[in-house]
Amino acid sequence: MKKLKCFIFSAFALCAQQAIGQHKHSDQSPNFIVIFTDDQGYGDLGCFGHPTIKTPFIDKMASEGQKWTNFYVASNVCTPSRFGLMTGRLPVRGGMEGPDARRVLFPDSEGGIPEKELTIAELLKTKNYSTACVGKWHLGHLPQYSPNANGFDYYYGIPYSNDMDRNKEYAYDRFQKTNPDIRGFNVPIMRNGKEIERPAEQSTLTRRYTEESVRFIKEHKSKPFFLYLAHSMPHIPLYANDAFKGKSERGLYGDVIEEIDWSVGEIFKTLRAEGLDKNTYVVFTTDNGPWLVFGENGGSAGLLYGGKGTSYEGGQRVPCVIWGKDVKPGVVSKMGSTLDLLPTICRLAGVKQPQDRVLDGYDLSPVFRGESAAPREVMYFYHGTELFAVRKGAHKLYFKSNNPQGYPPKIEVLQTPTLFNVMTDPSERFDIAGTNPALVSELKKAAETHRGTIEEVPNQLTKGWKK
Repeated sequence: MKKLKCFIFSAFALCAQQAIGQHKHSDQSPNFIVIFTDDQGYGDLGCFGHPTIKTPFIDKMASEGQKWTNFYVASNVCTPSRFGLMTGRLPVRGGMEGPDARRVLFPDSEGGIPEKELTIAELLKTKNYSTACVGKWHLGHLPQYSPNANGFDYYYGIPYSNDMDRNKEYAYDRFQKTNPDIRGFNVPIMRNGKEIERPAEQSTLTRRYTEESVRFIKEHKSKPFFLYLAHSMPHIPLYANDAFKGKSERGLYGDVIEEIDWSVGEIFKTLRAEGLDKNTYVVFTTDNGPWLVFGENGGSAGLLYGGKGTSYEGGQRVPCVIWGKDVKPGVVSKMGSTLDLLPTICRLAGVKQPQDRVLDGYDLSPVFRGESAAPREVMYFYHGTELFAVRKGAHKLYFKSNNPQGYPPKIEVLQTPTLFNVMTDPSERFDIAGTNPALVSELKKAAETHRGTIEEVPNQLTKGWKK
């Protein structure tokens, strides 16, 4: 009888402890996880219509949360896109857009995210958040530009794209069909400013990023945290872990995406096991459209026109899924952007937004709750430092044209701007400028007003560049 009483008391105590823990989690500020892939196309998820790539965990996230179908990144290539997400500002405002020869940062670059910029991590630190960046950074490899210098307590990952630091002894074009020799790319893995591996064993990066992320969540579950998990894949060169090689019907590219989906599943498994799922927001999206010039080893923009390196829909409209404790499930066709993540996270965390600079993002939290508000009405699209197009409501006006494959770029000024209704014509097939002069005039005026807000700043991408 004594043993039975002891058992009952222990069980009661355990239940009470769990209840206290859950109450504690529900009372504290919410946690935020942003999962950011690299070069993944609009059509490269099951829930966004891919017929053979299996993404059950992301699909479940979409069914329980919101699938955003008109979601844009800040730029059509890596570095400026990441700047926009981190700061809520168009990259041209921070000198993070450059000429075609230097549209991103390279291992020999001397520039990076300017010190005066404030990142999501830095703002959340004002509310005592624990912060971690796991994966690809690409906002400057020198110490003053690192994640640790920009609000992140912990950093594990590679400092720039996985195809950089190329070894000339290895032919780049042969890396398109199979997992290439890792010695072809002398990319380092960093942990808090210290190089721990070079070259990176890229076939295990997705797994190791996931393990690092799970560890961070478990170790910081007692206080609010922000995790930025920026996968290196599916950027070329593609590497799949042994457990996923040959698994997908879509070939190597599909193997890579399905491993990323597994990673998402591990994150959610951890959140639920630790009782954090009721107080955490998770965002899944990517940095730009697919790298079309790599054929089957590049992704697909689905029904959208263009890809990486272009500001057509396929270059900057990306898949996005948002999940969280008070996110009303459904498909959201309102406009949103990675630029909006900073203002939205600040609002949800009770952090005051900076008032001393122009922010290009909007608070999307009302949409999360299912309200009819549409905070974002306009989106501006740049190619380098030049305004390429503007979208207002359903209509997108182009001032320039480009090679829809993205590479090699072929930027030309249009003698007559072209206009598309990207809600009814997301493939941008039907130019309606000729029959809508008032709309053309309205969007031109919006572009002119916007240009007036752009101030010239030192270009970080060309800093120290020896042409």
